[in-house]
Amino acid sequence: FYYFIRLCLEKILLQGVQSRSLSGADAINALRPFYFAVHPDFFGQHPKEREVNENSLKRLNGYLENLQKPGFRSFKPTPLTFYVREREPNSSNVQESFSASGFRAVSFTLHTRDLLSTVLDILNSCSLSTEHIQSLNVDSQPHKEAESTVNRPIKWDKTYYSFTGFKDPEEELEQAQRVETTLISWLDDNEASAVNKLKNSLPLRKELERLKFELSRQLQLSDIRWHRSWGVAHRCSQLHSLGRLVQQRPEVLKNVKGRTVVFTDRSGMSAAGHIMLGTMDVHHHWTKIFERLPNYYKLQKRLLLLEDRISQLLGGIQVIYIEELQPLLTLEEYYETLDSFYDKLRDSRLPFHPRSLRGLQMILESDRYAPSLHEFGHFTIPTVCDPATLQWFIFARAQEARENLKRKEEMMITERELIDTSTKRFSLDRLYKEPSVSSAQMIDCCKRLLEESLPYLQGMHLCISHFYTVLQDGDLCIPWNWK
Repeated sequence: FYYFIRLCLEKILLQGVQSRSLSGADAINALRPFYFAVHPDFFGQHPKEREVNENSLKRLNGYLENLQKPGFRSFKPTPLTFYVREREPNSSNVQESFSASGFRAVSFTLHTRDLLSTVLDILNSCSLSTEHIQSLNVDSQPHKEAESTVNRPIKWDKTYYSFTGFKDPEEELEQAQRVETTLISWLDDNEASAVNKLKNSLPLRKELERLKFELSRQLQLSDIRWHRSWGVAHRCSQLHSLGRLVQQRPEVLKNVKGRTVVFTDRSGMSAAGHIMLGTMDVHHHWTKIFERLPNYYKLQKRLLLLEDRISQLLGGIQVIYIEELQPLLTLEEYYETLDSFYDKLRDSRLPFHPRSLRGLQMILESDRYAPSLHEFGHFTIPTVCDPATLQWFIFARAQEARENLKRKEEMMITERELIDTSTKRFSLDRLYKEPSVSSAQMIDCCKRLLEESLPYLQGMHLCISHFYTVLQDGDLCIPWNWK
């Protein structure tokens, strides 16, 4: 009886606020400025920021999908972090900081229960205008009023929940905000979902391994990789496309022996010498890339010669390119960067003693203005760096760089040992980390995991990341600094 009355009253009151609700399509339109400001495709030369935005968008899309499910009531506060292209400082009280690349990092937590309030919350958190929402026939009242009216059209007395046994959503939300997520509690809540998704993905995972092995053997490739965190089904589809091209035009793939193929956002050859196949390109574009490989190989030889010349001018320091830490550049883009830097060094005639810096390493970046020394021992040198400043900085930090390089080797060994030990200890099928997680963070995470008893992890795929989530194929993502 009480349940029937509740449904009737909710239906009546919901009709009264219908004019202020948003459909899924309206929500997407309202969020267009936000998507433009944070979309990963606009962060091609900033891999860390692109990865954070890509992962946060996945969680946001899942939150929006849940809001549109009929009768969905179980909401958990969802913390999100985005790097915003806008550079102006934000005067709001949202937690934010600026990355090394100059982008604004915005962190906020979603706990709204309808699309309108969620859209307003996102836009306000990122200091984006909400005026365009008026064009969607929505009464854009202040966010606070919208949240109080739309989120809970009926405010039931506490005795209603005591009598009927229904859960009080306000009480659940307050409790969730008070209790910090812990690894054990999160695994308790998500183990079943992850096991089910992993079980469903196993046939596709086997198919992916089969396709990868057959294509690598047939083309005599060194490796096949993916630059983005696509799902297993998506990866299988990409390998099927490559397989069809092999059948249709086998003659164009005769020059790929010993190379690595990377599926990414653009086609060409990368600065690291890998063959890039853009996932949005058709076979015609891929065919053109394979036909141009002999020219790419010639340019690569010229690039290696240019790196040697720069090294000679800088006392024997080695110029390297690190995929995980640098922007994804084509071979042509990287060659132009090196050529411009070489011309500047040659004209400045810096007095470096031959081989005085042998054993040290440096990378070039075009979006920085001051040189720095990475914790792994390599110098990060801006292409616009003044030669005199460059000379002073390298001389002053050379000994520290050598110590960091030695520490890096020790750290990499420790990291591999801890990954192997943790995999065996918890009977994991796979343990890996996202590129944005450093070796020091991975070591700390594994050491603390080994102190716990975690039977939930048996046979699972565990990814060390910066947040909690279950990926579409059943991989468990946990933050490296879990509690």
